[in-house]
Amino acid sequence: MVCARHTWHWGNIIMHYDLCRQRVLKWLANSSFAVALFAAAGPAHADGKTLFQQKCAACHSIGGGKLVGPDLQGVVQKRDRAWLTRWIREPDAMLAEKDATAVALLQEYNNVPMPNLGVSEADATAIVAYLETTGGSAPAPTTPAPAPATLPAPTRDEITLGQNLFQGTVRFTNGGPSCISCHHVKNDAVIGGGILAKELTTVFSRMGGPGVRAILGGPPFPVMQAAYLDRAFTDEETQALVAFLQYADREHAYQQPRDYGWGLFIAGVCGVLVLAGLIALLGCRRKKQSVNQSIYDRQIKSE
Repeated sequence: MVCARHTWHWGNIIMHYDLCRQRVLKWLANSSFAVALFAAAGPAHADGKTLFQQKCAACHSIGGGKLVGPDLQGVVQKRDRAWLTRWIREPDAMLAEKDATAVALLQEYNNVPMPNLGVSEADATAIVAYLETTGGSAPAPTTPAPAPATLPAPTRDEITLGQNLFQGTVRFTNGGPSCISCHHVKNDAVIGGGILAKELTTVFSRMGGPGVRAILGGPPFPVMQAAYLDRAFTDEETQALVAFLQYADREHAYQQPRDYGWGLFIAGVCGVLVLAGLIALLGCRRKKQSVNQSIYDRQIKSE
């Protein structure tokens, strides 16, 4: 009887131990899942915010009004999640496919297409998740804000500084390349610019002052990001460039692009003539025959 009672006692202990162990393992499993879920959700939200600042904030705001592109407040209610993700990844392909919404946006925003920034599917998903968290709901109705005061017209000094910065006669404070190396603008005072990037004569009309300023403050284009990495414009330089582009836009109908064709041709012809004269001058004193011929003539005379 004693042995049976002890056996029953140890059996209960083992059973309770197994039951407790299973409960602990189950709790740990649930806790691990919760921690993993939190860890996965936290960085994704943070990454989405960082990606939005890097890729989107130059052209879009969330509740701050239109810039180059639309205000994204409430966009997740207006657009399907799959559509948004693909639009962030490959807007050029969707425009080529004549997606109705994409074409309507292009027409609404002055035919300025959204660039393909090479965003991966994971990054696009993170950006959409951030929009769902930050700008997912429609803005609450508020009293209409008063119209912003008219910005003062740019001064002549600002326009001149912007012109000099644009064409590189004045260097940027942080050492960034001049704008003219990639862009052209139609202006009598500016020499012909590069063709690597878009022509900027009417960029102020197409994007407006806030849009131009936003792009200069945080370039969304990969080439500009690489060119001005750690070499951002100062506030004074940004203001001067905006002033010059506004002036160039306003005055472009009265400007003539510089034509260097005939000037370069005439300069080339003159250079060739000058070079030929120098060669003739230096060559007039050269020997007309070989040294051996002179030695031979002297020997013949001596005989």
